[in-house]
Amino acid sequence: MKHYQVAVYPGDGIGIDVTAETMKVLRAAESRCGFRIEATEMPWGCAWAAHHGGHVAPPDFLDTLRPFDAVFLGALGMPSAIPDHISLVPLIRMRQVFDQYVCLRPARLLEGAACPLTGREPGDIDLVVVRENSEGEYTATGGSFRVNTPDEVSVQTAIHTRKGVERILRYGFDLARRRRCRLTMATKSNALNYSMVMWDRVLASVAPDYPDVVSDKVHVDALAMLFVRAPQRFDVVVASNLFGDILSDLAGAVVGSLGLAPSANINPERIYPSLFEPVHGSAPDIAGKGIANPLAAIRSAALMLDFLGEADAAAVIETAVTDAVRDGRVLTPDLGGHATTPAVGDDVAARVAVVKPL
Repeated sequence: MKHYQVAVYPGDGIGIDVTAETMKVLRAAESRCGFRIEATEMPWGCAWAAHHGGHVAPPDFLDTLRPFDAVFLGALGMPSAIPDHISLVPLIRMRQVFDQYVCLRPARLLEGAACPLTGREPGDIDLVVVRENSEGEYTATGGSFRVNTPDEVSVQTAIHTRKGVERILRYGFDLARRRRCRLTMATKSNALNYSMVMWDRVLASVAPDYPDVVSDKVHVDALAMLFVRAPQRFDVVVASNLFGDILSDLAGAVVGSLGLAPSANINPERIYPSLFEPVHGSAPDIAGKGIANPLAAIRSAALMLDFLGEADAAAVIETAVTDAVRDGRVLTPDLGGHATTPAVGDDVAARVAVVKPL
């Protein structure tokens, strides 16, 4: 039996709620498929900070996480206690220091999910946003001057490297080859005449290596419009850190709920642990109320299992979620149901034991 060392970091708000249900499903998958997750819970977050000088994680948290096979994260943030730009530091640091330069965010319209777009049926929307995850607008490069005065100035600089752009594009092309051989790159080179022009040039240099993949580039504002008007035209969408963050939230909404949207932050070379988390945030307003949707977190765990080499278990979990949404009897309010968070976790775990994978 294979054993995997996984750091479980529930975090804040509904992250705690959805992580508990995810662990139920992982335990059911263990029993079904014959592997073992050795989970080590990390008690960090905004509540932890109250007893540790305002720090949401210990100074050596990266060294603590480094030996693990993977990290599972619930959600981070509690703005009433700590500003988001502080509480989210561990997430950004993990992505950058562990070189998790690929952020995969799939969005597929499931049968039973209420699509906000008229006339869309299951199968019409099935895309993956491949977000560059290690540089771009999230490098914290810049500064502020004369803070809290009428003359305050803030500068935030995005860092884009040719290496970073090329490797995320090649990852996207390789993924497109395994899907429907279509790649779209988000750009904004009509306004960002250095960074996005470089993205355009790198796309032009890489695309000839993939003659079997149809590729194009679309300005990000038009791309957002097309996600609503014609989402069926997209397969793999590659974007910078900021553009990918925004587009993947929109994609999650288009397929029915951010409560269904999983993500994986991957170090493809497996030098460092990869990180798996739902796309949604910590939603403090509904934390502890038993109404948060755990399906995005559960699907993120399926992505984790697939990355660890447990493809059968990942398929079983994804099938269980698909069946649960189709069935419609045990769903949280965001999907039009009346079930509690634990009830959804129990339902999916029970399905894992019996479903036949797609």
